[in-house]
Amino acid sequence: MAVSFLGRSKVSDLCLGKPPLRSLSESATVAEALVALKSSDDNFISVWNKEGGGCVGKVCMVDIACYLCKEESVLSPSSALKAPISHVLSKVPGLVMHLEPHSSLLEAINLILQGAQNLVVPIIPTKKSGISRRKQHLQKSSTMNIHNGCEFCWLTQEDVIRFLLGSIGLFTPLPALSIDTLGIINSNVLAIDYYSPASSALSAISRSLTQQTSVAIVDNDGTFIGEISPFNLACCDETIAAAIATLSAGDLMAYIDCGGPPEDLIRVVKARLKEKNLEKMLQEFTISFPFSCDTLISSSSSSDEESSIRTRMRPGRQKRSYSYSSRMVRKAEAVVCHHKSSLVAVMIQAIAHRVNYLWVIEDDCSLIGIVTFSSILKVFTEYLETI
Repeated sequence: MAVSFLGRSKVSDLCLGKPPLRSLSESATVAEALVALKSSDDNFISVWNKEGGGCVGKVCMVDIACYLCKEESVLSPSSALKAPISHVLSKVPGLVMHLEPHSSLLEAINLILQGAQNLVVPIIPTKKSGISRRKQHLQKSSTMNIHNGCEFCWLTQEDVIRFLLGSIGLFTPLPALSIDTLGIINSNVLAIDYYSPASSALSAISRSLTQQTSVAIVDNDGTFIGEISPFNLACCDETIAAAIATLSAGDLMAYIDCGGPPEDLIRVVKARLKEKNLEKMLQEFTISFPFSCDTLISSSSSSDEESSIRTRMRPGRQKRSYSYSSRMVRKAEAVVCHHKSSLVAVMIQAIAHRVNYLWVIEDDCSLIGIVTFSSILKVFTEYLETI
């Protein structure tokens, strides 16, 4: 039954109700991408070929922050912001792929296992009222993507896992087996010491974004402390580049907590930017909602003033946490499981926390490895080959 279920299931079944993509041309600048991200409910914006060649990638705040932390960008922030967004896009091929709505779910899973993160699928309107609502939605957005009269949506690994979870009983006894028994715990993780400079993790952060995982923060004994999650970074604004350039990995973990950066860390960032003669970094990277460095370090005890400070620090980002279409903003606390956890328990836990992976730890909090959605999907396909 599992084989026939996946064979009958079409990509269009998973796309029902999905919102149309917002997009940018690959000729847009980094500054224009920043403005688009701040005004969007989504963490990612699709990037399209200006010659009509389709979607060529996606961009989020993490891509921009890593780009702004490069030495040449730090030396000339204005030039970095004027650069085309193509300078920021991942050079890894196949992260975004086009797929027709009549394609089977198995085709979608195979593309994901080949490295695709997002599948771009044309939206097929089913009702006239649906078309009308989309047109109204389109008029409200200057970054909506329409090509040849067609709107598109994302299909992600999370969508596929959620769909499989809805019919998990068809795959018995697979769901009840432990992730250890299934051999899907990957011990080759991206990790950084708690006290290491966050800037030394730039390469790992970029890789984790490509792999849809995260960077573990550990102590000298290998004890798992937390993570630097690309998802949490994507919920920040461009000033996160200054924090990455100046803070330790442990302090950055606290800085990106969804409650807003603590004032003592704001002071540290400012002081270290001054030491490195990089104070313009904060001023020039905030292009749409500028604020002063003096405002940043206000030590007022007034809750209203503190709220005002944090609002200015994260301009245009607050509304995203209340949007149904966006990924839920969560605290920087990592989501973990035990190596004896069942496959279905891990799937439910990951879906509940809106993450594509779970850290696997021992009872003493030592890090064993990581389980990802792609490894879970691989288990399902291997299971189908045996029945």
